[in-house]
Amino acid sequence: MEPVRHEVGAVDTRPHPPSRPPLDEDVLERIRQEQERSLDRDLVRFAFYQVAPEWRRLPAQERAAHRLELAGTVAEWRPRLGLYSYSLVGTRGDADFLLWQVTRDAELLHRFDAALRRTALGAWLRIAYSYLGMTRRSPYSNRYEREHARAYGGAARLDRARVTVHPQGSRFLFVYPFVKTREWYALPHEERQRLMDGHIVAAHDWPDVKLNTIYSYGLDDQEFVMAFEADYLGRFVDLLMALRLTEASRYTLRDTPCFTCLARSLEECLEVLG
Repeated sequence: MEPVRHEVGAVDTRPHPPSRPPLDEDVLERIRQEQERSLDRDLVRFAFYQVAPEWRRLPAQERAAHRLELAGTVAEWRPRLGLYSYSLVGTRGDADFLLWQVTRDAELLHRFDAALRRTALGAWLRIAYSYLGMTRRSPYSNRYEREHARAYGGAARLDRARVTVHPQGSRFLFVYPFVKTREWYALPHEERQRLMDGHIVAAHDWPDVKLNTIYSYGLDDQEFVMAFEADYLGRFVDLLMALRLTEASRYTLRDTPCFTCLARSLEECLEVLG
């Protein structure tokens, strides 16, 4: 499948600017094959919104109309875009709610964001934080592969689950951007695998905490977005403490800010705004 070409915004007025030479057919075929293997990967965005304090001073009837319009706009987009809402009221001071967005078409993220901006409430919202990335298969092997394959009903289903975002319906979602040190990438793959083995073993005692690892290389400022789903705050805190004690943790450059998000319907997220 050939990519769709779009006109760029600027016009080059230079006479006969040189064009990039066409790629060899064998190179194009390799690219097509690699892209075909990547079609099942999800594009993921975590968009954290904050409402302007001045909005709360509007008449109650006007605010209610704003909430209703934005909720309706999101509902219209749900058939085209995976949308999961979470409230941060009471857990974070600089963001009010999260829209976890999942698609395989970047154009939909663009158009959805534009639709939100056109709503009346959108004029009062700012995006406090935004993290973009993609799913992909891990370059590291997992010693619990057979155990996980049995739990998922086969290796094929497990492989599919690793590149598909499917929230398990937990009460809480914990999100933070993650960056490793350059020293990590200078290590041989075998050494990185050894360090990851310790990381994987440490996390094995928390099977109820689901990790969604999103890869952001080149798409956003961070390298990963880590999104953990859990029903109990303490379970997540204890897991993170255990991971801090692993040898691999020394290669962490940045893992903040951290967001504790409460699973709520969008209507509930908007209602508590005021």
